Parts: sequence; structure tokens; C-alpha cells
Amino acid sequence: MSAVVRLNARRAPRLALLGTGVVGAALIARYQRLQVRGVALPAFAWIANSREVIEGDRALEAALQQLRDAPANTRIVPPWAEADALDAGDIVIDATASDAIALRHAEWLGRGVHVVTANKLGAGADLLRAQAIEQAARDGGAVYGDSATVGAGLPLLRSLRALVAGGDAITSVEGVLSGSLAWLFNQFDGTQAFSSHVRQARTAGYTEPDPRIDLSGEDVRRKLLILARAAGLPLQRSDVRVESLVPQVLANASHAQIDDLLSVLDAPLQEQLDVARRDGAQLRLVGRFDAQGASVGLRALPASHALCGGGGTDNRVAIHCDRYPDQPLLIQGPGAGAEVTAAALLDDVLALLPGSREQAA
Repeated sequence: MSAVVRLNARRAPRLALLGTGVVGAALIARYQRLQVRGVALPAFAWIANSREVIEGDRALEAALQQLRDAPANTRIVPPWAEADALDAGDIVIDATASDAIALRHAEWLGRGVHVVTANKLGAGADLLRAQAIEQAARDGGAVYGDSATVGAGLPLLRSLRALVAGGDAITSVEGVLSGSLAWLFNQFDGTQAFSSHVRQARTAGYTEPDPRIDLSGEDVRRKLLILARAAGLPLQRSDVRVESLVPQVLANASHAQIDDLLSVLDAPLQEQLDVARRDGAQLRLVGRFDAQGASVGLRALPASHALCGGGGTDNRVAIHCDRYPDQPLLIQGPGAGAEVTAAALLDDVLALLPGSREQAA
């Protein structure tokens, strides 16, 4: 979603970071590296998590540690909502997976505050919310930087929007859209239980803090909705058919029970792996939309299939459109990890600052 950039003429823009988890910490680390290299970046007005907010004039690493050590917040109003108000031209960086924060995206944009986000609950949730964000960006003359929401900064959204802007009709988009699930099914060869790989992926920061979001297909649903809406298809959440990998007993578990119950995944997925191997196929969690509908589910694909390429956390996406009717446009690269996500967020910040982006190359 793009809009005319309107920086506040009274002063330089300021940053506000929401989220101090693995992505937020990686963003602070990259911010400091870019500063050392001479990249001109806005100063932080404040940094916050769900527990506390700290003014940006503090040492960044010390502020990050203080926020992590802060006691749980019991107030109804979140601490970041009480922070110094942001003005038109300032930039909010949403490095969370919080629905409460996603609800504020349209409000900030409408005030002319740019929003740079990895949070898929803005454009990838309810259609009315996504439309409100797009309208608020237009009304407020602000930019919604969402390249980190799908593919951790890979040129997926940019390419789709460029094709649509060039007059192309998007016929279909099909891909491995979850870096975490790409990693899991690249690793899963039957020598270890699937649940063991899930624990490793969570520790590495590849999955959401609650891995059921990834395993349920919900994370891919959100990404597919963001892509479809960028392609001009106003899909509702209910329009995407999702085949979850999560058995009901795990879906109903409390957060404290998740780790102990991950083993319920092992037998069903081992059985599917065995069947796929007998057919010379590979397991991939695939999201797809076309004129017939949209779906997310585990598929056994021939090893020669375009979506079986890549490795690690690679996303691999095939786009069919007017100019690529037979041979699709393929986009591939790492689709998960705190470092690439943080880099995508700062890329969107730099895109708001003419002359700065070249310095970060």
C-alpha cells in the first residue's frame, strides 16, 4: 500500500519501536551497525513492549534489557499508548504479532504517521481492517511499509504491485510462504521426530512464539490474504480453505501445555512422509489463490516441482499473470529469521528517507 510521503517539515522524523523480542532485538542491532557505517537514520522517540515504554535518548542496548526485565503490565491501557505522541512524518515500527497494535495502524496512518510493520494482523486479518489501513494511508498522506509481512522482505509484494500497476491480471499465485514450515519440511526426513524439529525452529525464531500459528496454516492464510489483496482480490479470511496440521488436542492446549503435546504431531506426519516417499514426492505446505479460490494445505509434490527447490527457510513463490502465462515468475529466498525480517523493516524505514537507502546497500 503506497501513498504520497509527507514528512513533517518542522523537524526530522522520529522512530518508535514496538516489540523487543527476537525481531526487535535484531532491528536494534542492525540499526547500530548501519549507524557505524554512516547511514543517517532517525532517532528513536521511544521503545516499548507490553510491559513498559522507555524514552529513546537512553542507550539502546540498556533500554532493550530494561524492557525485557520489566514486570508484567497490569494496566488496561498499554504503556506504549501513553508514550509521547507521534506527529505526521514520524515512523512507527511494529515488530510484534499483536492484534491490539495492528488495530492502531489505521489510526496512526490517518494522522500522517508512517507505519512499518512485520505484523500480519493489519493487512492480513479482517478485510475491513485491511481496507481501513489502505484508506487511512491515502487520507493521511502516509506510507504503510509492509514488505516484512510476507517473505521477510523478498520482493513478493513489490513484484505483485508492479505487475498490477503495469496492467497485468494475476492468474494465480502459488508458493511455500512460511519460512518456518519450509525449514521444517526441508529438515524432516524421518530420522528425528517432527516435534523435535518444531522445538528447534521455535528456538531459532523461525516460528511464531506459539508454533501452532504456523502449524495450523493460519500464518500462511494471513500471508496469502496480503498477497491476494495486493493483487487486487478482496478476499475475506473465510475465503481461504485451510487444512491445519494441528490435532484438536494440541489446538485446545494452554500455552503451558504446548511443549509436552507437540509429540501428537509425530505419528500422522511420519505416515504422510512415508507415503510421499513411496511416490517419489516431497511434502510442502503450500498456499495458493486463483480464480477458483484460495487454499492452504500440505501437499506431496514431485521432486521436480518448482516449489520443491530451495532449502533452509526459503520461500519459493510462482506467479502466473498476463506476461508470464506459461513459465511463471519465480521468487525465492529466506522467508524467516529475525535478521532478514529486521533488515526488511529498516529497508522500509530507509525508503522514507531520500538518499539514505543507498548507504545501507
